Amino acid sequence: MIEFPCAKINLGLNITEKRADGYHNLETVFFPIPICDALEIKLMDPKFPSVSNCDLKVTGENANCDETDNLVVKAYNLIASERAIPRVHAHLYKHIPMQAGMGGGSSDAAYMIRLLDERFNLDMGNAVMEAYAAKLGADCPFFITAEPAYAEGIGEILSPVKIYGDNLKGYKMVVVKPTVAVSTKEAFSRIKPHSPQYCCRDVVARPVEEWKTMLTNDFEESVFGLYPEVGAIKERLYKEGALYAQMSGSGSSVFGIFSPDAKISKEDAERIFEGSRTYVMTV
Repeated sequence: MIEFPCAKINLGLNITEKRADGYHNLETVFFPIPICDALEIKLMDPKFPSVSNCDLKVTGENANCDETDNLVVKAYNLIASERAIPRVHAHLYKHIPMQAGMGGGSSDAAYMIRLLDERFNLDMGNAVMEAYAAKLGADCPFFITAEPAYAEGIGEILSPVKIYGDNLKGYKMVVVKPTVAVSTKEAFSRIKPHSPQYCCRDVVARPVEEWKTMLTNDFEESVFGLYPEVGAIKERLYKEGALYAQMSGSGSSVFGIFSPDAKISKEDAERIFEGSRTYVMTV
């Protein structure tokens, strides 16, 4: 059985306060985009000599990782600790870039929970799966349904959201991932929590042309200061005609939203942002 964990971008990201437990409360809109990994599970033969009940192999881009410490294995172990499921082989093909602010690892974990639920008829339901996912990462619950959502708390409190143009249907999007790797811990250390002037949930219901002056990512100021090349990508996206551009999460990927009739190809993006990974899609 196979699934295709998707990436996400943040439409706005505001850090509103630092909590007593050291985490930060935030407001953001999670939006799924069609950049995907592939995750497959198969039953493990009882005689197969594996020290792990979830025998994971990771291939594809950014495949050099500790497979035993992967969130896919952690998701399996979490479910197996409370429910009777057999041993499995898992194959994860990576395509979502790492350290990009696109939630690749969180998506893989959530989709593993979904796969186990479907394959072994656990009938957990979305609410239960989201509760499990929240134990693995703040943005993991979003990927259980992978539908646009307004997120509060540390990212785990989700509610429906209305996004302009029937969830931007038909709009073009360019995502650029530079070679820069941004430390989430470092990015948070430079944040000064505050209440935003506009709530991102309200802004995204307005025409995209209005977002530029209203929709903000609080991480941009500090990340652009440390890595000017990331800020330069945002400015170049606007120069190329983006209606709205923003860094996703704590970086380092930057996306631009273009009108449905915009003429921009994969070849154009690769030429303009030479040296970075680029993705061009229609929402």
